[in-house]
Amino acid sequence: MPTQPVPSPTPTPGAPSGAFDAPLIRDFMAGSVGNVFKVMLSMDAVSVDLPHDAATLEGIGKPVKIPHDRIVGSIGFNGEATGNVFLHFELPFASACTCHLLGMSESELAEAGNECLNDAIAEITNMTAGGFKNALCDRGFPCMLTLPSVLRGSSFYVAPVSSAARHVSHFDCGGHRVTAEIFIKSNDPETS
Repeated sequence: MPTQPVPSPTPTPGAPSGAFDAPLIRDFMAGSVGNVFKVMLSMDAVSVDLPHDAATLEGIGKPVKIPHDRIVGSIGFNGEATGNVFLHFELPFASACTCHLLGMSESELAEAGNECLNDAIAEITNMTAGGFKNALCDRGFPCMLTLPSVLRGSSFYVAPVSSAARHVSHFDCGGHRVTAEIFIKSNDPETS
């Protein structure tokens, strides 16, 4: 699989300050995921292009394909841009991230229970969505974050309302995949 270094979330040169497009949204998310994973988890998050049939493309009803139990952090944003950010983790990798973030062993995490794991994934999602939101604000779409939540399961997907665009990015993190799924729509009448 070809991999690329994680780009920083810089605006597209010459683009109007209030406009966003698919490559820009992906760049913002890649920069945010890259920064959070580097600083908080001491690992690189490398953007990965998947083959057409393995990738989840923009559209309604195409689930993010993760073959195992997973945990998904979710957070919304509201303002000139409205939407949601979802970070999909395989459960074992979510546990490893939690242990690293909190300085716990696997046995300590097992003793602490699901609430500790949920809190850590919610916080990783909150930090990632915060970086994404800041990039949107810098681009002319001021918005605020909602409270994070966590979903768990093995066979589900999130479908946007028809007015929201869907953007999916995959990252390799030390041999583990994290998938960022973003639903976004502009509330600015000039760019809607």
